[in-house]
Amino acid sequence: MQIEEPINVLGEKLETCGTDPQTGFYRDGCCNTGPEDHGSHTVCVVMTDEFLAFSKARGNDLSTPVPAFGFPGLKAGDGWCLCADRWQEAYEAGSAPRVRLLATHQNALQSCTLESLKSHGVDLS
Repeated sequence: MQIEEPINVLGEKLETCGTDPQTGFYRDGCCNTGPEDHGSHTVCVVMTDEFLAFSKARGNDLSTPVPAFGFPGLKAGDGWCLCADRWQEAYEAGSAPRVRLLATHQNALQSCTLESLKSHGVDLS
């Protein structure tokens, strides 16, 4: 049985999102997903201070390190695989971070429109 190569929202091979810190549901640097990823960590974002404050206010503090889980805490500029629903919520609130479309898994389209993702895209020429 051959495993299919992960595809991004543009229909191309999924690129790496971030390795410092190591991101992804599987901590493989990519926004890969699978049945055990109930949060759909599929949107590759470039963190901003505005979004980190938004997420913390919503009960998900991504900026504070949690050494017990090997989590260094995020800062502006970090690449991170974000839950698609959280990105959509931030988008609707006007606080969404920029998106790396080439590293955003196609499953993000179950929660977000391609148009909204493209409106925040950092890697379209």
